[in-house]
Amino acid sequence: METAIRQKVDAWLTGNYDEATKNEIQTLVDNNQEEALADAFYKDLEFGTGGLRGIMGVGSNRMNRYTLGMATQGLCNYLKQNFPGEQVKVAIAHDSRNNSNTFARIVADIFSANGIKVYLFEALRPTPELSFAIRHLGCQSGVVITASHNPKEYNGYKAYWNDGGQVTAPHDKNIIAEVNKITSIDDVKFEANPENIELIGAAVDEAYLQAVLGLSISQDIIKRQHDLKIVFTPIHGTGITLVPAVLERFGFTNVHVVEEQSTPDGNFPTVVYPNPEEKDAMNLAMQKAAELDADIVLATDPDADRVGIAVKNHKGEFVLMNGNQTGSLLINYLLLAWQKAGKLTGKEFVVKTIVTTDLIKELADSYGVKMYETLTGFKYIAELIKQLEGKEQYIGGGEESYGYLAGDFVRDKDAVSSCALIAEMAAVAKDKGQTLFEMLLDVYTQHGFYKEELISITKKGMRGAEEIQQMMADMRSNPPQTIAGSPVVLITDYKTGIQKNLQTGEETTIDMERSNVLQYLTEDGSKISARPSGTEPKIKFYFSVKEPLASAADFDATEQKLNQKIEQIQIDLKLK
Repeated sequence: METAIRQKVDAWLTGNYDEATKNEIQTLVDNNQEEALADAFYKDLEFGTGGLRGIMGVGSNRMNRYTLGMATQGLCNYLKQNFPGEQVKVAIAHDSRNNSNTFARIVADIFSANGIKVYLFEALRPTPELSFAIRHLGCQSGVVITASHNPKEYNGYKAYWNDGGQVTAPHDKNIIAEVNKITSIDDVKFEANPENIELIGAAVDEAYLQAVLGLSISQDIIKRQHDLKIVFTPIHGTGITLVPAVLERFGFTNVHVVEEQSTPDGNFPTVVYPNPEEKDAMNLAMQKAAELDADIVLATDPDADRVGIAVKNHKGEFVLMNGNQTGSLLINYLLLAWQKAGKLTGKEFVVKTIVTTDLIKELADSYGVKMYETLTGFKYIAELIKQLEGKEQYIGGGEESYGYLAGDFVRDKDAVSSCALIAEMAAVAKDKGQTLFEMLLDVYTQHGFYKEELISITKKGMRGAEEIQQMMADMRSNPPQTIAGSPVVLITDYKTGIQKNLQTGEETTIDMERSNVLQYLTEDGSKISARPSGTEPKIKFYFSVKEPLASAADFDATEQKLNQKIEQIQIDLKLK
């Protein structure tokens, strides 16, 4: 075992840690579980720009009361520095994961021990409601305990600022610096002050639901299509707390919840990954939809900030829509509604991330609405909304990973309001005798058929992290000249902040925060992005290709052509 790892193990065995923790570590030592010890102790679980996320267990590189405690103490110290003389207030929520409730209580105790007023949700709640609660209750910060859609072994800790968005620069780096100053668990105030903790629940729920209801655009159509047949699954997560309620408020009377996945359960017993991006996670809902001959399937992830949908295609078969397709439809629906209402004044905008479909830009351009692009992560969209507040009006935004937001009373992706608006959009389509899939085909024929695909390569542990770094280094040092028969014309490196035109040799600086993302653009408009995940041991490759679509009848042939192009791109990049 490496000396540095051995020293950390010894420090945990002799330090002020509870006996159960020490016994678990000692068992690993006694059984010579060196690889397990290395993975648990080879580094400290990093408090990144979004907070913590990791596998639960003992060790400095795991989610447990101690790594959580040190992170929270650092955040407490930073909040007190930033708001001197004020009564600092925070809101705390948690999802359905194992230990989430316990972790939320530990976090609340530490805040309270530091003299900070805590609004603690009495039970699990969606992440977007936590974002809403921060501004609603006048808090300076907030925390949600969740690992989003990660496997059941994971948990996490997301920190928010007073605008309801996840922390961004300069606060993210400054909080990290404060967290890094906490070098011992003896610096953490674990002993709660109950007077500083207030449980919240129904009143905030009501305020949030009223705000979501205010987003409804087509109430008259919902009255005609109130019996739209909706199948909903929360995939054992927090969506069950508010999605059925908001669908009812919107006026939908024919909602069927997938019973096998309706109970919150951190073991996620019916799925391997509790992620609506995964087809397996949607199987039960799609089976139920087929049995009921439903109009639409809605599925939320454990903390209900992402939503996946399934609809009938042009052959009457249920198919999953990807995040780019759903996001494009939703943005188009919002833009059309604003146009019809005469609300487009030239000061409105929509937002997408750099790996999300450029179809959204095509749509925004067609309505004369400005589109902004941000780095991957909804916190950057929230930051942009904050920067433009009072100058320009936010309509909506989204990212390919199933996260969308309409309106600005929440400052994070919101599956609760998105479920309601997507159902409303389906009702509008049905009122015209269409499915959402047919509505999408109309968009493709008007603006071009954009086809996207994502592949993720998992590399676990210490070795895996090194392999991912090497893959990115190789792609930077030896970029391809052509991809799928089309010359590479632009290389955008968000890590260096430089975009290079390979045809002219010209280099331009990108006005964006630095991020480890590399993007190739080819002459025929194909776009390939490589991005190591900030929350999982993965490297992700995003592919976007496009072709004109003359008519809906040409969909299958055009899709086959686009699929072949994506296949060839993967072969050329040696990913297949």
